[in-house]
Amino acid sequence: MNKLYAPLALALTAALLAAPVGAQEAGKKKLYCWNEGGRKVCGDALPANAVDSARTEISPKSGLPTGQVGRALTAEERLAAAAQAEIDRQNQFKEAAQRMREHAMAESYATEADLRRAFNDRIALLDDTIKAAQLSIGGLRQSLISLLRQAGEAELAGKTVPANLSGTIRTQHAELMRQQSLLAVHRQNRGEIDLELDHALQTYRALKDPKTPAVVPVQSGT
Repeated sequence: MNKLYAPLALALTAALLAAPVGAQEAGKKKLYCWNEGGRKVCGDALPANAVDSARTEISPKSGLPTGQVGRALTAEERLAAAAQAEIDRQNQFKEAAQRMREHAMAESYATEADLRRAFNDRIALLDDTIKAAQLSIGGLRQSLISLLRQAGEAELAGKTVPANLSGTIRTQHAELMRQQSLLAVHRQNRGEIDLELDHALQTYRALKDPKTPAVVPVQSGT
């Protein structure tokens, strides 16, 4: 016998011999093996210092392992596990909500043309929003250029730039930055709606006719 496993075999033999001989009682009894100070220890009861340790449960009848119990988690590990469980729950909720929306979509539109028409309405609204934002940004930029010119002329003339002019310049510049940020968001939404339409059409076709194979849209430039 390998010397490394000899102590383990002796411990198991001793534990088996110490186990009750009654069949019913033996069926309830369990043997455990765990690491203690770098060595394997086995017995029919867990000491207090081994309760939180990883261990192997062994059948006293056959001497074969019947299960594994992991070590107790640390406080940090419990927090991380709870956080991951919450993330998984949220993801499951989102997936279920998405499936409900897809089924509702299939029931809301009688034909694929109706679905396209609904998306076209959204696309037209986004296009109008982008055009309005571009006009607003253009007006703000021209106004700001005019204000900066006034401030520059005052400085060239050796005059102090009026406080109200400086305040208006700061206000208009901040508004210009805000409008440009909004325009970037509108443009991103406009770019994503085409992909959303492709996905909606594939889902709609699959729900209306499950036998129809899904068609993967070909991206331009590929």
